Amino acid sequence: MGIYLNPGKNAFEEALNSEIFVDKTEMICYINSVVKTEQKYVCVSRPRRFGKSMAVKMLCAYYSCGADSRSLFEKCKVSKKETGWDKYLGAFDVIRLVMTDFMQDSGSVTDALEYLSDEIMSEMEKEYPEVQYGRRRNLRTMMGRIFDCTKKQFVVVIDEWDAIFREYKEDKEGQKKYLDFLRDWLKDKEYIALAYMTGILPIKKYGKHSALNMFDEYSMTFPMQLAEYAGFTEKEVIFLCREYGRDFEFIRAWYDGYRAKDIIPPDPGHEQLLASGKSPEGKTYSLYNPLSVVKAMRSGIVNNYWNETETYEALKQYIDWNFEGLREDVAVLMDGGHISVDITGYQNDMTTFHSKDDILTMLIHLGYLGYDSDAGKVFIPNKEVLQVFRSSTAGRDWKVTFQAIENSGKLLEATWACDQEVVADLLESAHDKAGNKTYHSEAGLSYAVQLAYYAAQDLYTVIPEPDTGKGYADLAFIPKKPDIPAILIELKYEEDAETAISQIHRQKYPDRLQLYKGNMVLVGINYTRTISNRDVEFKHHSCRIERA
Repeated sequence: MGIYLNPGKNAFEEALNSEIFVDKTEMICYINSVVKTEQKYVCVSRPRRFGKSMAVKMLCAYYSCGADSRSLFEKCKVSKKETGWDKYLGAFDVIRLVMTDFMQDSGSVTDALEYLSDEIMSEMEKEYPEVQYGRRRNLRTMMGRIFDCTKKQFVVVIDEWDAIFREYKEDKEGQKKYLDFLRDWLKDKEYIALAYMTGILPIKKYGKHSALNMFDEYSMTFPMQLAEYAGFTEKEVIFLCREYGRDFEFIRAWYDGYRAKDIIPPDPGHEQLLASGKSPEGKTYSLYNPLSVVKAMRSGIVNNYWNETETYEALKQYIDWNFEGLREDVAVLMDGGHISVDITGYQNDMTTFHSKDDILTMLIHLGYLGYDSDAGKVFIPNKEVLQVFRSSTAGRDWKVTFQAIENSGKLLEATWACDQEVVADLLESAHDKAGNKTYHSEAGLSYAVQLAYYAAQDLYTVIPEPDTGKGYADLAFIPKKPDIPAILIELKYEEDAETAISQIHRQKYPDRLQLYKGNMVLVGINYTRTISNRDVEFKHHSCRIERA
């Protein structure tokens, strides 16, 4: 056994002997099902403290030849799961790498890859001195020669595989070189029985494509068959709470909140369901942060353990960018709200952001946000993470943001109630805070109004009306739920609210929304921009509301 080649069972045995060991060995049954198949490339991405390294220790102990780990696994769930669980027990040469180990003493990506290669090749040469390696040696050629000589395949396990993307964020050439190195070493190689990688980020994409497209990705947004193993399940946490005498509801509030939905494999029993036009549903698991749960169990103290391994400064940086109004979204999330997100555009790195959705998607993978795959929405999962958000938004300027969100909710309720005075006052206040430029720009004014109605985003689809040349901003709020009214808004300047309402009727805007006839609110807003700033009517807004 070596440091990198066939590391053995000691690390897993140490975990097994620990005071708290949550048995996830049944995961081996699924991994065995992909060994020596086209699905043998597995990339698991989860936040820190979610058991990635534990799974690596387990797999190394199971697959490593010479580990003699049968007695360990016979105590675990995997041996009770099914016959043939030991099919690949001790069957392969295992190479285990932790990428951060090679970065600590390296000045560049190239240096780290050379360091990594030298260490592994040195151990392989020592283990197989009888093999004729040839003059030009690298990992690919040496492993090919060993396989050709012994017919024994390799299992390659890489922990913290994405560390290069986190540490060398701006080194695009180095990142590409690393991906090319992994592809050339692992892809379509007969000597590979399984390649298993873990990290925080999914595999880096360029455009819509991945440089390591042979890997199946099991992530926080798409955990697939490994959903059950992405954290502690509720059943496992209930058992621990009973064993340690802890308050389960208290533990749940602090550390629950992550959701993972698996995939139902083909089953003949599903034929009747499919014939009815329905598809079988995957099981959704309620997942807990493993490290925090263990600490709470052992100490008896429910606390924020996130800050022991994470700093809120990274989160604060992304929020402070306020990309596409991200701050307002964060305020809604901190108030217990859910925000819609499109996860498809994220390029799986720490620097490439084309939209607010990209940042929100990254925060899912970092563990700052939970993800509801059915609804396509993000949320703050629990009290522990909420505290991190509070630390990141403790500045004075955030009080204005939180107040604006609160006023937005009041504005929506006042609109539904046709309270003209309150609507006018709240819109006037929001418009004023949006800045003077919004008083002289059609696009700016539309932005100010939509920002004022920020609370409506989860309930409505907001559609700006086509420019007719007769008004600055026309907005239609189309309900996502049947029990709330549609809203049509027309803004005028230096006229009156009656004129705004008249234009809504004249342009026959309500006719476009016949579906909501009888459940529609028409809002006309007027403001005067030319009054002196010394006048009490400066920037004053008037409002007229009708039901239709």
